[in-house]
Amino acid sequence: MKLYRTEHGILLENDDQFYRLHETEWDVVVNRNDLYEWLGLQIESLIPVTFSDDLPMPEILAPIGTQEVWASGVTYFRSRTARMEESEKAGGGSFYDRVYEAERPELFFKSTAWRVVGHQGTVRIRKDSTWDVPEPELTLFATESGTLVGYTIGNDMSSRSIEGENPLYLPQAKSYTGSAALGPCLYVPEVPLSPETIIDLSIIRDGEEVFNGEITLSQMKRTPDELLKFLFREMAFPTGCYLMTGTGIIPPSDFTLQTGDIVHITIEPIGTLTNVVA
Repeated sequence: MKLYRTEHGILLENDDQFYRLHETEWDVVVNRNDLYEWLGLQIESLIPVTFSDDLPMPEILAPIGTQEVWASGVTYFRSRTARMEESEKAGGGSFYDRVYEAERPELFFKSTAWRVVGHQGTVRIRKDSTWDVPEPELTLFATESGTLVGYTIGNDMSSRSIEGENPLYLPQAKSYTGSAALGPCLYVPEVPLSPETIIDLSIIRDGEEVFNGEITLSQMKRTPDELLKFLFREMAFPTGCYLMTGTGIIPPSDFTLQTGDIVHITIEPIGTLTNVVA
């Protein structure tokens, strides 16, 4: 099942049919440990909604209420290698190798809810950065108790030139206006996603694809439960939390995003998150 946050409430999609939930508060709906079962019960009393020219589908917003967005780093071997390469001149190359092998994962704050853009929203590259990439990431949603109940797609916009200067610049490289996108929905499955689930990244420039890459979740060194366990160890999230799980798709070192680029991130069965770069 898929939950869409819209300008007119919350839509539930199931078996290619849409339903409008009676409950309109996103935080109230998603912060349930039994979310999948609860949504199933709602369908029994709801009438499907059919969208048409006379009743168009409302604008889809980012699937977030008041939740924070956190992120994980160096969870894929390719990410470890890229981080080591970009930080070598600053003397920080070995930091990422040690994080990859350590018991404790790298976790960092990514964004407040109001800074998050959704599907078809505009993401940004920093004006003081010269090397910028999107990082396509499976993003977990966990309730207040730390229970994983859903997934969405995350675009973790990153300024590699800034992070490469010094690992201590990570917050500036990762957290700025337009640096985080989520969408298009919150996918709520009955069972966890398969390790063979594919993440696909496509970047379009002037109508042509200039980069494409894909990776499976099986390439992640750390499990979602492991990452959430550490995140919730000493942190409280009253309405739940989103956690980006890191990327294994790294464009080559001679590639950088440009204004006007279109970024498509696809993770089936969640869907596709599309963003325009400014």
